[in-house]
Parts: sequence; structure tokens; C-alpha cells
Amino acid sequence: MSPTSTVWLIARREIDSRLRTRSFAVSTAVAALLLIVVVLMQSSLFAAAERSRVGLVGQAAAIAGPLVTQSAARGLDVETSLVPDVAAGEAMVAGDDLDVLVSGSPSSLRVVVRDGLDEDLRKVLNNLVQDQVLRAELAAVEDLDPNRVLSSVADATIDVHSQSAPDPARGQRLAVAAVVVALLYLALLFYGSTVAQGVVEEKSSRVVEVLLAAVRPWQLLVGKVIGLGLVGLVQFAAITAVGLGLALLTDVLTIPGPAIGTLLWGLVWYLLGFLFYAMVFATAGSLVSRQEETQAVLLPITMVLVIAFVLGFGLLTRSPNDGLTTTLSLLPPLSPIMMPGRIALGAVPLWQIVLALVLTSASVAVLAWLGARVYSRSALRTGPRLALREALR
Repeated sequence: MSPTSTVWLIARREIDSRLRTRSFAVSTAVAALLLIVVVLMQSSLFAAAERSRVGLVGQAAAIAGPLVTQSAARGLDVETSLVPDVAAGEAMVAGDDLDVLVSGSPSSLRVVVRDGLDEDLRKVLNNLVQDQVLRAELAAVEDLDPNRVLSSVADATIDVHSQSAPDPARGQRLAVAAVVVALLYLALLFYGSTVAQGVVEEKSSRVVEVLLAAVRPWQLLVGKVIGLGLVGLVQFAAITAVGLGLALLTDVLTIPGPAIGTLLWGLVWYLLGFLFYAMVFATAGSLVSRQEETQAVLLPITMVLVIAFVLGFGLLTRSPNDGLTTTLSLLPPLSPIMMPGRIALGAVPLWQIVLALVLTSASVAVLAWLGARVYSRSALRTGPRLALREALR
């Protein structure tokens, strides 16, 4: 048989053995059911207590204390900081380092936001302005006219300037991004671990000795990775399609174009991410001979996935466009989780997507070469755990 036919034969064996199991059907149904529950409940994955970063310029610094106090009374978490000038503050708002910039006198505040201003925060700022105007009126007039004072106070509001038009679908985009990030994390972790456990199982049962008598080590490794990757792709596509279809039918999502685009990109990044991590998981699994030792060698890889997941939820919801988020989303270990989230938020230009695809694909090729080399030298080794350095010699 040709090498391609051999690899496909091994992959088809993995596909047949996994797709026909009861556990695959049950896990797919449970995951889809959980996603259906989330959609029907229309639960928001982002807490209302999200912190707002407010920059204060010049005289506006005087409202720092009252702003934090009144915001807390409304259930808002506000963090204030002093900004040297308006230009620097506007640049920080544009770069997602600040959510709101407040300048001007306390009785005539000017507010700059990137897209839209939170309505509760708007009310707090308006109350502060009206309070300052009321105090000024009471202090300036000897013959107090209540009607004129009340009229002046009612007319006092903040002056809001948006750097870009508000995105009415931002909340839905955030929900889609969160679901995609979570599903990718779970899929990569589960199927990557499955690859490693399969490698260790074949070593401990001596089945690998029989298989390597007929095929080359790299063919066995690549075939196993491709087969399990396609099984995971079927499950990932089925779960996300069910959730997306129900969300669109129930009008939980009213942005079918971006949602379907995110799903397709999620499938692409699942494949690349699985190939990346599966090679690493398989290589790590080949270094041990007992299932009891598996978790120890997989822990560092799992931690990288956990970091990517945490960053995906943290940075993407707060600052999807800043330099740190952009840089991290381009790194191959983090790209499969962070880049689909940024795509869902509409926060990534095409050149960054292409660059991330190229870097991740190149990394997969390098890892496949290294993984095949380590696997070929360690697959038949039994006994104590083999050091990676020794396997690479």
C-alpha cells in the first residue's frame, strides 16, 4: 500500500471505532442538550458587574469619589484613573485601554466613548452634573427662584461623543464568541487527551508492536491523529449547528450572517488547533508506558489550553483590539481559541487571520516532524518514563 492509503486506513479504523460507540452518541447528545438549554434560557454569559474604566482629565478629577460611590449604589463597578490630557485619553479609548474619558468642569462634563455609553453610567454622570449645577445656582443667587433653578438643573446633562457608531449586535457577538471559545477549548482538551490515552493504551497492551510490524511509526501517528480529528469535527459541527439553528429559530440570535461565519471559522480553527495539540499530546503520551503516568506528562499541555481559555474570556470581552490581545491571538498555541473569538466580535482584520493561519499551519508541520521522530523512537520503549531529550537523540 502507498503511504497515503496506509494513513487513511489507520484513520478510518479510528473513525469507525469511535463513531459507533455508545459514548460518542451520548456525549454528543448531552453537549447538544446543554447548549439548547443555554439558548432557551437566553442566559447572558457576561456579568452586569463588568468593570468600567473611566479616565478623568483636569477639573473632572473632582468627581472621582462621587462617581465611584454613586456607581456602586447602582451596582456598577467603576475604576477611575487620571489622564494627562484629552488627546492622550481619546487615544486610550480608541485603543481599548479606557472605556470612558471624562473631561471639562464638573458642571459641564464632556464624555468620550468608543461606541456606546452604558445607560446606568450615563445616569450617574448626569446626576453628578445636575448636582453641581444645583449647587452653583443656590450659591450664586440671593433671591432664589425655585422654578429657574429646577429648569437649569433639568437641562444639565453630559455631552457624549462616540468615536464610532455603536454596534447594536455587540451583546450577541459576545455570546457567540463565548460559546465558540468554550466549545473549542473543550473539544481540543478532550480529543487531544484521547489521542494521548490511545497511544499509551497501545503501548501498555503491546498492540503497537503488532501495528508497527506492518506500518511505519509516522504513518500510525498521523493516521491516528487524522482519524480522531475527523471524529471530533463531526461532533463539534453537530453540536454547534444544533445550537446555532435553535438560536436563529427562536430569535435569540438576530445576526445569522456573522453567526454562520463564526461557525465556519470555528470549524477551520478546530482542525488546525486539533492538529497542533494532538501532535503534542501524542508525543507526550509516547514517552510513558502506563496510564497512571499519563496525567503527569499531559499537565503542561493542559495548562496552555487553560491559559488560552481564560485569556479568551478575559481579554476578548474587555479589549479585543489592543496590542496584547492581538499579539497573543497570533501565537500558534493560543490562536485556535482566541482568533475565532476575535472573529466573532468583528475585531480582527483579514491580514491578521491570514498570518495566524500561516503561523499555526507552519507550527503543525514542525510539530508533526518532531512528533513522528519522538514517536518512532519511543513507541516500542517500555518501562520508566522516557525523557524527551533522550527521545530526540
